[in-house]
Amino acid sequence: AIVRCVPRSYENCERPASMREAIDVNLARRQHDAYCRALEGAGLRLTALPADERFPDSCFVEDTAVIAGRVAIVTRMGAPSRRGEEAAVREVLASRMEVHDIVPPAVIDGGDVLIAGGGTYIGLGERTNMDGVRQVEGILGGDFRVVAVPLHDVLHLKSACTHVGRRCLLVRPGHFDTGLFRGFRFIEVPEQEAYAANCLSVNGTVLVSRGYTETRKAVEAEGFHTVCLEMSEFRKGQGSLTCLSKIF
Repeated sequence: AIVRCVPRSYENCERPASMREAIDVNLARRQHDAYCRALEGAGLRLTALPADERFPDSCFVEDTAVIAGRVAIVTRMGAPSRRGEEAAVREVLASRMEVHDIVPPAVIDGGDVLIAGGGTYIGLGERTNMDGVRQVEGILGGDFRVVAVPLHDVLHLKSACTHVGRRCLLVRPGHFDTGLFRGFRFIEVPEQEAYAANCLSVNGTVLVSRGYTETRKAVEAEGFHTVCLEMSEFRKGQGSLTCLSKIF
């Protein structure tokens, strides 16, 4: 997996005016360290990119690329202030696999792309448009079934839907048409635990945000082993568990 260290400028990350709770960057860095240790504990080898102060959101490395098999698609992110973050990630991926680039007028964030059960599901919302969906479909060809998923009142698809394994999805009802995900089992996340819809499955271990006990219990009831991590400072920046790594 690729991870990227938290810059001091993270306190100025991209977020709406309604989300202005102060970010403790030192605490965010400690939480990021614990996250990296959890990934390693689940069996991953990490490539850690240095912090880049030019890009406050750059620790959210997931958005920079889409990886399907041995093909990497470097994104053109929906927030103009974030364009440029992808260059360092592209360099790492190009040494390991075939790389393609998204070009204008397309925009797409990796957080909008969920690959599960033989399908590539791409959220259409604030950060991803239909041109982005079409370019991904053209690059992947017939190897992956691409499904566009219109979103409502949520930043990314993975803010409301993540795959925890064995065709089981964590979902926040009301933000997309669950009928597009045929053949999956759903775990509905309680509205009061909406943030917990974003979990990260790694080699059979599901990373869950600490403090969301109902969601954790529901995941464990499906037979998954969970590890809880504190994510308070990344929640303040509209980020969550999948956002902090690019796994391949």
